[in-house]
Amino acid sequence: MAIKQLLQLVGSRALRMQLLLISSSSFKPTHALPCSSCHHRRIHTTKSQLTCDPQEWSNQFHLEPPELDFQYLCDESKAASIKQNILNRKGIGDLDKVHQLWRDYHKETNDVYKNIRWQELLKAASEIPNSTHPQSPMGEESNANLVEIVGDRKEFQFKPKTVVQLGEDLDLLRTDNVSLTTGHRTYYLKRDLAKMEQALVRFTLDNLIRKGFQLVSVPDMIHPKIIESCGFNTTGERTQVYRLDPDNHGDVCLAGTSEMPLAGYFVNELLKTEQLPVRLTAVSRCYRAETSELQEEKGIYRVHQFTKVEMFAVTNSLQSGEMLKELLSIEKELFTKLGLHFRILDMPTEELGAPAYKKFDIEAWMPAKEFWGEISSCSNCTDFQSRRLHIKHGRNVTDSTHVHTVNGTACAVPRMIMAILENNQQQDGTILIPEALHPYMNCSVLRRPEHPHTMKFIKSKKLKTKK
Repeated sequence: MAIKQLLQLVGSRALRMQLLLISSSSFKPTHALPCSSCHHRRIHTTKSQLTCDPQEWSNQFHLEPPELDFQYLCDESKAASIKQNILNRKGIGDLDKVHQLWRDYHKETNDVYKNIRWQELLKAASEIPNSTHPQSPMGEESNANLVEIVGDRKEFQFKPKTVVQLGEDLDLLRTDNVSLTTGHRTYYLKRDLAKMEQALVRFTLDNLIRKGFQLVSVPDMIHPKIIESCGFNTTGERTQVYRLDPDNHGDVCLAGTSEMPLAGYFVNELLKTEQLPVRLTAVSRCYRAETSELQEEKGIYRVHQFTKVEMFAVTNSLQSGEMLKELLSIEKELFTKLGLHFRILDMPTEELGAPAYKKFDIEAWMPAKEFWGEISSCSNCTDFQSRRLHIKHGRNVTDSTHVHTVNGTACAVPRMIMAILENNQQQDGTILIPEALHPYMNCSVLRRPEHPHTMKFIKSKKLKTKK
């Protein structure tokens, strides 16, 4: 089949972009193409081969300007509530500037300057955060509402060790002497701990797939405009995003969560209303440039790269609230099966970021340093992301509306390992594996191997400069 015919069959710009990204004149793969017309967007196999090199393959990524709700943003009667919402969410965004640019745009008669005003208006309006659920608490993190505490705190007859101490004692974890290969805030999982990582992923996916989630393998490198459209900054001092050298790799970033490529999967899509909700899950490596000097966040709690299982849902406006409850219920079920002691928090406005309308965090008790550590969150972003990524549902373009997107963390591996090891350690140094993971690991206890592989690190000597 000719490439032009194939591109015509693929019913959306988002899927065509996936084809265009594999640009090589000699590339002739067999593809499994996601179907945009069938229910739930199932993936069907096609044996068609791409044998030519169309001009489209050389086109650079382009995302149309966001479809923001200027009727709402520029309504003077709503200005006070929008400004208050901005203040409640750390004061990012300037509504007065948006209103002034809106007036300037409509007054301008010169087409060139009118376009400049429009670009300025889009930039300023894009910085306005999402609205906030009326029942969300106000203020900083300490104002979060406690929704529920699950499980019982374990009492130890000895001083519990940290995950790093436990991992090193059992020769299963290495966090020291890693800077020569990867830099700080990284780690190596060895033997049974590496198996536990895979076990956690498989356990989580088995549960999600039974609940109707479709597994998707996502790219780690995505365009910064996709990330920004999801509500994350890719530039500036406060960015957590790794951006590759554009001179060598093009304008791409490493994804900090599979939420980003999953949202990008639907870019420019018009979904049929009866297809909704769509539930997707992905396993990916997550890359984050964030750092912390807090003592409790050392070790493997806050690292630069880790494995995570993400849940992502696309709904209509009436479904997103219930979908958020569904994702939260799934998280609660998964962590209960793993025997964790955790609490659920309804997060306040300063912790919502730009995209979230409502957000829940789940924190597990970490006994070694005696603190509650975040292991999961879930957010309802309503139409914040879909307006920027042009994701709609309806019968046709003229009779359509923006979807809502909802996301949640099903398993962030390092923090899950930290919670499991610290809460299941025994006085003899062994660690009981949660019963839910027994079928995936074929063992019930983590022990130190009889013949551990020991390594002696030698400090490199400074070479003398020849005179």
